[in-house]
Amino acid sequence: MAVTALDLAGCTPTTKQAAPGASASTATTAAPAGATAPVWLCRPGTTPDPCQSDLTADVVGASGSRSVQAPPAPAGTKFDCFYVYPTVSSEKGPNADLVIQPAEDAAARAQASWFSSVCRVWAPMYRQVTLSALFSGGLPAINTAYQSLLSDWQYYLAHVNDGRPFILIGHSQGAAMLIRLIAEQVDPNPALRARLVAAILAGGNLQVPTGQTVGATFAHIPLCTSTSSAGCAIAYSSFGSPPPANALFGRPGTGVSLQSLQLTKSGQQVACVNPAALAGGTAWLTPYFPQTGAVPWVTYPQLYQASCQSSGGATWLQVGAEKTPGDSRPVVSAVAGPTWGYHEFDVNLALGNLVGDVAALEGAYRS
Repeated sequence: MAVTALDLAGCTPTTKQAAPGASASTATTAAPAGATAPVWLCRPGTTPDPCQSDLTADVVGASGSRSVQAPPAPAGTKFDCFYVYPTVSSEKGPNADLVIQPAEDAAARAQASWFSSVCRVWAPMYRQVTLSALFSGGLPAINTAYQSLLSDWQYYLAHVNDGRPFILIGHSQGAAMLIRLIAEQVDPNPALRARLVAAILAGGNLQVPTGQTVGATFAHIPLCTSTSSAGCAIAYSSFGSPPPANALFGRPGTGVSLQSLQLTKSGQQVACVNPAALAGGTAWLTPYFPQTGAVPWVTYPQLYQASCQSSGGATWLQVGAEKTPGDSRPVVSAVAGPTWGYHEFDVNLALGNLVGDVAALEGAYRS
């Protein structure tokens, strides 16, 4: 399967809402001899750390009522989160350097900071494929990005993880890189699989055999179907209407799939796990969007409902705004067009649910 520039397409999380208005043995994987420490975008105990930002939120109800939600307490040290950000770099050339820019900082705040309430968040800089190379970088740029992230992961395991269980979190290009990393480094390694609590792979087109929860991309790691069994993956791409035939996500062999995984369309579908209902069905999303002003976050309870849908060769998370008369709250739209759906908002639309899922799966891991 050929990989095009669109296979890594992603978008930059904004600093304000863009919508209207059991212990296991230590893994054997080690950092290469002479490997240097990553440049950490987020690292526990450092300041500033965009993954340790203020989580105070405005709660806006359907009637226009407003209240302030106090931030959750910081997490303990039992679990690690390893976060890989989406395509945000506007640097020239096919691959970004390792200098922290405002775009990476904003991505970490928008997507990863809420997870600091349930885990210690680590996020390395990696030489991602830049926005300017999405249409021209090809496999050399993809492989450079992946090898950069792989080096960071190996160093993290060898020098800072200390055998802790971990959660992997990525979106778009970040999810694509993690899908390959999991397929090559975690899925075949029983010791690492035993320490995997969950993998959150939003907008990454993880594939499974049609109608099944494991196989295709991952041989051993299944999709999450409940919060009572850890070691699973939550994957989805959100749309407000059925993905068109040329959609970049939700269709096997497209989107952020990687050639090295030899993904095919035949007999496979893109995975969909509803973050609000791991067992399936329709449920309310708990969104959190960054906003400007004194309170850094806003949430809209009982505004969005979501369910996994399959039709016409596509599988996706159907997200619908359920507004009652007089509800003037803003809603997201397919700002990049129907082929992208709600890709930009994949994480933030379900951020509260994802954090709750991680907390529950951590509890299952302990038991």
